[in-house]
Amino acid sequence: MDVKGPKDRLSRRFGINLSGTTSRSLDRRLNQPPGIHGAKRRRKPSQYGEQLLEKQKVRAIYGVKERQFRHYFEEATRVEGRPGENLMRLLELRLDNVVYRSGFARTRLMARQLVSHRHITVNGQRAGIPSIRVRPGDVIGLTNGTEEIIGIVELLRHPVTTAPTWISRDGTTARVLAAPGPTDYDAHVNVGLIVEFYSR
Repeated sequence: MDVKGPKDRLSRRFGINLSGTTSRSLDRRLNQPPGIHGAKRRRKPSQYGEQLLEKQKVRAIYGVKERQFRHYFEEATRVEGRPGENLMRLLELRLDNVVYRSGFARTRLMARQLVSHRHITVNGQRAGIPSIRVRPGDVIGLTNGTEEIIGIVELLRHPVTTAPTWISRDGTTARVLAAPGPTDYDAHVNVGLIVEFYSR
């Protein structure tokens, strides 16, 4: 199953809004079964199907490729703690996600583009790799001139998201105060199913 493609189509497949923007059309279709006018009912997936769907959903949320996602999971099993929580912590600490969580981007895709185009700094140094792992104490900021981009100006004035408790934002900079905890992850994610998928 590919997690690339139109965000509205993927949102409907997973039953959650992946685009970061809202529309009446998308809101109406999120709980509508696939098929012409939602006429075709989806069969209840097998246990494996549920696990696979959850893994693909999290990949789509964070925009991570299959090989990279597996690497994250393998790392999550090597460190102390619960693998599922460790996995989500690694994903949340990606630079593109921190930029999104800080309110500098409307979506994770926009955050990834800001990083790739080198509009973001980490501890004063330009960063160009979205998957860079941010650590507690790191300061994330916008490069000079980035705050003048029309879309960024609007976000700085009227943020569409509120920074979580593990991030402190002040104007065009944000500081990572701590690693995110279990209550800081997306409520739609069932990490237990992902652990089960890789434990087969």
